[in-house]
Amino acid sequence: MSSTAPSTSDIPRFGRTARAVHWSVTVLMIVCIVTALFLYVSSLAILVGNRHLIEIVHVYAGFALPVPLILGLASPGYRDDLRRLNRFLPTDWKWLRTRTRRDGTIPVGKFNAGQKLNGALQAGSIVVLFGTGVLMYFPSLVGLSYRSGATFAHDWFALGVGILVLGHIAMAMGDAEARRGMRTGSVSDWWAQTEHGAWADEVAAGGSEPDSESSRG
Repeated sequence: MSSTAPSTSDIPRFGRTARAVHWSVTVLMIVCIVTALFLYVSSLAILVGNRHLIEIVHVYAGFALPVPLILGLASPGYRDDLRRLNRFLPTDWKWLRTRTRRDGTIPVGKFNAGQKLNGALQAGSIVVLFGTGVLMYFPSLVGLSYRSGATFAHDWFALGVGILVLGHIAMAMGDAEARRGMRTGSVSDWWAQTEHGAWADEVAAGGSEPDSESSRG
């Protein structure tokens, strides 16, 4: 954490591409979760009365889920964010072990260890759900035993993703500044110094640009 006193100025955190990918995946994921609930809870399915339509929406939203993640790779800033999420540092292990992880004493980078773990679990789950979804939607590709296994894995991974998403939303609801960062692209300097001190110092030194586009908009 920087020894300088926090200021009230804003600093750029996420560029337009990163925010567009985040919100696109959010919408698609919520659609998948809601339609899955209607498919698995018969009392909810009755309210709609058209199970086939729900299935179609669920399938197409699921197939579209990886698309924003792939398109975002065209942005250097987005690729840099992915590299940071995929890099687990010694300070991340320390952050996980301590109960005072949010007091600013540990120099956290742009993403803390919890965000890195969540990103890894979400990405891995999307791959599994996409793959098993393909096997379920195109039954002629494999035999019955593989389709049964795919259905089992799909259902349990879907439950796990639902829990992860609810946890992510709960954490976001408790941090207005973090939500502002994903909504507008900027966060206050004092928040960055407290929650992501190492990254705030990096930005102050002239590094860590969100992307080549404006971070606002």
